[in-house]
Amino acid sequence: MKDKDLINLLNQMTLDEKIGQMVQVAGDIFLEDTIDVSTGPLKNLGLSNEMLYNVGSILNVMGAERVKKVQDEYLSKSRLKIPLLFMDDVINGYKIAFPIPIAQGCSWNVETIKEMTKISAMESNIAGANVNFSPMVDLSRDARWGRVMESIEGEDPYLGQVYAKAMVEAYQGKDLSELGNIASCVKHIAAYGAVEAGRDYNTVDMSEREFRQYYLPSYKAAIESGAEMIMTSFNIVNGIPATINKWLIQDIIRNELNFKGIVISDYGAIEETIAHGASKDEKQAALNAINAGVDIEMMSSMYSNNLKELCLENKEIEEKVNESVLRILRLKNKLGLFENPYGNIDKQKEDIYIMNKDNLERAKKLTQETFVMLKNENNILPLDTNKKIALIGPYADNSAITGSWSMFSDRTKNKTILDMFKERMTNEKLLYSKGTEILREEKINEILRADGLPLIHVENEKEKEELSIKEAFETAKEAEIIILLLGEHYRQSGEACSRSNISLPENQIKLINELHRLNKPMIMILFNGRPLQLNNVADKFDGILEVWFPGTTGARAITEVLFGDVNPSGKLTMSFPQNAGQCPIYYNHYNTGRPLLRDFRYMSRYQDIPTESFYSFGYGLSYCNFKYENLKLDKNKMTEEDIITVTIDVENQSAYEGYEVIQLYIQDLFGSVVRPVKELKGFKKEFFKPFEKRQIKFEIDIEMLKFWNQDLEYIAEEGDFKVYVGGNSVNVLEETFKLNR
Repeated sequence: MKDKDLINLLNQMTLDEKIGQMVQVAGDIFLEDTIDVSTGPLKNLGLSNEMLYNVGSILNVMGAERVKKVQDEYLSKSRLKIPLLFMDDVINGYKIAFPIPIAQGCSWNVETIKEMTKISAMESNIAGANVNFSPMVDLSRDARWGRVMESIEGEDPYLGQVYAKAMVEAYQGKDLSELGNIASCVKHIAAYGAVEAGRDYNTVDMSEREFRQYYLPSYKAAIESGAEMIMTSFNIVNGIPATINKWLIQDIIRNELNFKGIVISDYGAIEETIAHGASKDEKQAALNAINAGVDIEMMSSMYSNNLKELCLENKEIEEKVNESVLRILRLKNKLGLFENPYGNIDKQKEDIYIMNKDNLERAKKLTQETFVMLKNENNILPLDTNKKIALIGPYADNSAITGSWSMFSDRTKNKTILDMFKERMTNEKLLYSKGTEILREEKINEILRADGLPLIHVENEKEKEELSIKEAFETAKEAEIIILLLGEHYRQSGEACSRSNISLPENQIKLINELHRLNKPMIMILFNGRPLQLNNVADKFDGILEVWFPGTTGARAITEVLFGDVNPSGKLTMSFPQNAGQCPIYYNHYNTGRPLLRDFRYMSRYQDIPTESFYSFGYGLSYCNFKYENLKLDKNKMTEEDIITVTIDVENQSAYEGYEVIQLYIQDLFGSVVRPVKELKGFKKEFFKPFEKRQIKFEIDIEMLKFWNQDLEYIAEEGDFKVYVGGNSVNVLEETFKLNR
């Protein structure tokens, strides 16, 4: 349809029909034999039967047959036959669950992330998705916050910009109506990752300069890459909830960043402005949200119950409604839904494409790039296949390794590490014992209670735990190498999963300590959705491999890395703290007036732990040993028009082939505002053959030196700069240059 046709359609709509387009509900109701709005979730929404068949979009209904049934049921009662939009949370894959987003970021490979995104988009598009609530590019510096698992960028805004652009382009392609392309909804705007104390939904308070410098850039990159939608965050920004924040949505997002697409609230967020104390009642909540520019309300009834009255009281409100509805109609048109309301759903293609052999093989290879080897003393890895190996721990024979957002994948069909080892080792060489549960009864019941699920009770839990650990000890006595597979429960990270204690569970630490008494080589494989405190256990292991929640093909991917078929190449995108008391912790911090330069009481320090992170941003080992030398700049002075060429020699001093992520950081030594100790400004992931030595080049231009000054001007200031290049943010070589204006 042409735009004039969409405007004509808008003019035919009643006010109720317009408001309906701005309401999103869960679509399962349309799958019921009898639809009753007076019961279940729709009762709380307060929707009439008439309004139900005016709603514009559906949440989390997937599968070609289910989507077709919902669309058919809806269109059969819709006067103007405006098709529904189907929006979904395909956060790290549809049926094929890829590694969780924080893990994907650790690949430091844009093409890898694009490929994961394209497979996810194709699978979900065939199954009915028109819009995906991804990417999540909230800058995340606090490991206590459960949603760090969902953040593709981790603690660095440069990575966030690169990844946001890649994912939006991979989701949307050049034509949204083409097979395999879906609209991208970037979230959460804004600064959600900065919630105080790492507690989900909590307050955010920061200066506008800090917001612009670190939190806005990734959203900006997503919008500039063409993201069709944005989702508001639950938190306040400058004292006002993001969902009703006119400065944020209108001044920044719409006017400054020129966003033309749809703004959608997060789940129930408009209603929650009442609890914030920013809206006195439901009517004011609706008024505040429409004035701020929210086009679609997700799963609450402020719009459906109040917008009509507001429009009748004030014609300007109806004009805002018209603007919102036209944006919604335009997206439906881009998706081709007016010509074909079913989009690209195809039961036959579902059967052929989803979870097919080729995509599973690709998923395995992509997954292997996300693992981060944190420790490898005495080259304990890769495994010696002649040694007798014991697999011990709650994740040794556990298929629940896809993460908390993998709601559409079937965990029960995943292979386990034990399954994979059995394919490669004889019974004489392979031993297994569970050792302990992931969590004790009390802790797992905290999760079940919060989810509204039946609680468990374990008779004689203490005795059973002691017996299980004793059995693991006896099993490990027969082994030459002990592999412990440990970590969080998958419901301990994700939304509403903030934690003040980010150490391994007590029962797992007890297992570690007991097996350590055997004085045998031990390796830890770590399953988790956030950086964990490891300083209390790391010294007991010769090897540590961080695999996060690796997804559907995770077990096979892990096994191939452990046996040396593939060389690990991941690097951390979030710092691992010494303990939760350091959070938030991040590499690109400011210096204080008393930086810790020596062991002296009156410095910025802790009395009980080191100041630095336990594992730094950008850190990750390889079976290769990479040496960096001969860092050079082609000039030591530059003007705004100049480009400095940076070269460094990198040598693989090993018989293994593998990838290395070479990282470029810059420090502005003096500014009109305090500048970070270093900032990532470039990286290259390069493949090296055994004993290969190669020169790597970077270019520095004026844009890499700009920042927001005290007057909120985005400029580069003349002065001295340091360039750092290395394999992580700590172990670097350095040179200096001067910018002249």
